[in-house]
Amino acid sequence: MNQQFLTTGLFLAVVLLTVGITFYASRQTKTAADFYSGGRGFSGFQNGLAIGGDYMSAASFLGISGAIALYGYDGFLYSIGFLVAWLVALLLVAEMLRNAGRYTMADQLAFRMRQRPVRTAASVSTVVVSIFYLLAQMVGAGVLVALLLDVDSQAVQNLVIVGVGALMIFYVTVGGMKGTTYVQIIKAVLLMAGSALIVFLVLLRYNFNLSALLGDAAEKSGAGDAFLEPGLQYGATLTSQVDFLSLGIALVLGTAGLPHILIRFYTVPTAKDARKSVLWAIGLIGAFYLMTLVLGFGAAALIDTDEAGATGNLASPLLAREVGGGADSVGGAILLALIAAVAFATILAVVAGLTLASSSSVAHDLYKGVFKKDKAVTEKDEVRVAKLAAVVIGAVAIVLAIPAQQLNIAFLVALAFAVAASANLPAILFNMFWGRFNTRGACWSIYGGLISCVGLVVLSPVMSGAETSLFPNADFAIFPLNNPGIVSIPLGFLLGIIGTLTAREPASERLYPELEVRALTGAGAEGASQH
Repeated sequence: MNQQFLTTGLFLAVVLLTVGITFYASRQTKTAADFYSGGRGFSGFQNGLAIGGDYMSAASFLGISGAIALYGYDGFLYSIGFLVAWLVALLLVAEMLRNAGRYTMADQLAFRMRQRPVRTAASVSTVVVSIFYLLAQMVGAGVLVALLLDVDSQAVQNLVIVGVGALMIFYVTVGGMKGTTYVQIIKAVLLMAGSALIVFLVLLRYNFNLSALLGDAAEKSGAGDAFLEPGLQYGATLTSQVDFLSLGIALVLGTAGLPHILIRFYTVPTAKDARKSVLWAIGLIGAFYLMTLVLGFGAAALIDTDEAGATGNLASPLLAREVGGGADSVGGAILLALIAAVAFATILAVVAGLTLASSSSVAHDLYKGVFKKDKAVTEKDEVRVAKLAAVVIGAVAIVLAIPAQQLNIAFLVALAFAVAASANLPAILFNMFWGRFNTRGACWSIYGGLISCVGLVVLSPVMSGAETSLFPNADFAIFPLNNPGIVSIPLGFLLGIIGTLTAREPASERLYPELEVRALTGAGAEGASQH
């Protein structure tokens, strides 16, 4: 019982710390610029930490380590995909997007296109991607707190998901971008420190011999050498190999289209800071994903992976308890509490960023740009609508997360990446690099990529036809792949090309040189959403 109090106390301390930070930030959030972009006042280093905090989600900490514990080499492919994706974001998107927009992804599209169609399309896509991503975080929170409180009850897990939803709504509506950023920075530091501690203790068990750790993990897994080679999860059939290729494409291209990552580029004062923040983020994220290798294989070697559940989502917390001294030890209880608290802070930071991205898009793009046509909208009204949108989006995420609890959270996030790469990335890249690209092309690429991606997920084994499906007793799966990226991403690009070539908008081409100068130099970036 004492250990339970200790665990719960440490856990609540982290939550109270983040709540206190949010109240502090709320006193500094006075304008729309403060709410959406933190007044563009964060340095490259601070923003790099916050991006790391935003990106290293529950999927990374719980889902990837769980996937490695269950599938060895194939699980580690998630880490590789998530990390390589940052090169695409750095080389193609970060600096240019920061220069060409103000608050949301749609700003740089609306600069040279008809406001209402592209803002509507971008807002719909932002909300859908954010909700997919939110599901993963909230499922992770339910699993984590159930382990922490040592309860098996489904009702308790459901209650936790509702509680996380309420907390994330609080962070966004009270703290805005400033509060969210401070929470993400603290969470990034906690996550790196907690992961490094577990990695150190795991390697200490094996006298820092990584080869011995891998050998032990392969032996305990029951798969032998196959555990350390490609193919355990994705190599059995041609379909699973194509599925892996589809997953890889979605992971590598998805980051550059994730709304909650894209809005982070607007929080720095200059393009140089945008580049710096991505470089800091790459260093931080690269170090973290290397640690997932030890966390995953350490879990396979040292704990009973059956205990981590069919999804493996509990592998990291259980490993922390094991290297801390075991289930009945004070050290094990402290380390479990510490890692669970860090993972929970991770979830809170990411859901706050996601909710902020989607609610900002609803207020700035839909309410101000579409319904009010940029007329007679005060900053106070815009921020009020953003807060209301955060409440609605949070409620939708809560309702959808409850039935999604049996899915691996790294896998759920991979679906969000597929939607982002299919719907958002084609429009962003075409707008930046193709002078002829126009409103119809943007709308076709966003809606086409979005509808095809979500539609294929609905018709895939993710939803029905398998034991691990969302509806295991139904079977309407006619698309064989779990990840639709290999079909929906090229389709998003193709529809953008077809839509552009079948429409003629001279105004779009005339404004392209101005957008190009703005994107490359940052000249006039503050006013980029107006024309």
